[in-house]
Amino acid sequence: MRRTTTPFSLVVLGLGVFLLVLAPLLAWYVEPRAQRTPVDIDSKTVFTGTGSYFDTDEIETVRDKKITITRQVRGDVADSEKSGRAVWDVSTSVDTAKSLPAADPHDSLQWTMERWVTDRKTNKPVHCCDEEPYYEGEAYLKFPFDVQKRSYIWWDSTLGSTVTLAYKGTKKIQGYEGLRFTGTVRATKTGTRLVPGTIVGEKDAGQVLAEEWYANHGIELVADQRTGRIIYAAIGPRKTLRAPGGDKDAVVLLDSKRIAFTPKTQKEQVDLADTDSSQLRMVGQTLPLGAGVAGFLLALVGVVLVVRGRPHPETSESSQQPLTM
Repeated sequence: MRRTTTPFSLVVLGLGVFLLVLAPLLAWYVEPRAQRTPVDIDSKTVFTGTGSYFDTDEIETVRDKKITITRQVRGDVADSEKSGRAVWDVSTSVDTAKSLPAADPHDSLQWTMERWVTDRKTNKPVHCCDEEPYYEGEAYLKFPFDVQKRSYIWWDSTLGSTVTLAYKGTKKIQGYEGLRFTGTVRATKTGTRLVPGTIVGEKDAGQVLAEEWYANHGIELVADQRTGRIIYAAIGPRKTLRAPGGDKDAVVLLDSKRIAFTPKTQKEQVDLADTDSSQLRMVGQTLPLGAGVAGFLLALVGVVLVVRGRPHPETSESSQQPLTM
């Protein structure tokens, strides 16, 4: 008896080999290409806290008031596809109880509009596409993928420069663990503003070019390690005015020890981080491992089937001779 290879055994062997080839491709080729900053983002985050601000109606600083910061991020899909970068338009408003809800962001205590452009793979700033302002550092609205347990250079838009955030271990937000980073900003002159001299203590000066100063009591960010998404943020901004050449704050424009993500924003960010992280884990770990194991088993079965083959009766030469009398 001799044995022949069956089509079924070849199919099993071929499928096993295919899965063995697919497994490393998923881990080494597909996953890195899945780690790209999205371009069609439309996200809103809300911070709340209490603090002081300069009330233009009362012409004085009022204290222990609720402060809300709302940040809206929208991706410019057309410019992103044209440039190959992630182009995000960022609107940030600072509101008090008087200005919420604000039909027009210009009615807010403070409102800014920025355009952030980054390399979709590295998260580093790219200077194109009418970027405003000129960003630097390693991170701003998010961290890079696969966040490392080290210090990062963070862009502070109010400072107009970068801040070093140190790694401070892990922290759970809404039951989801992330990497925690903290830092502070020492009082720094950030610009000038034309104001009545009486506001900064110069009663006889008329209009003066007062100095704007900014500090931050503390920045705390918690990021999802796999995606770099920020699941918790807290800041302690302090903005003041000083008389020209002065060494002391003359008036407080905004001051809060802590303004942080609302519980609703925390949950939304955690849910998004969990979903995105699970998808990357599936492409980079679960599927490659499953494909590798299944491929090995199928290839092994296929080899056994090919070696064993299907029995086929041998026809001897004598049996083929006709009988003669």
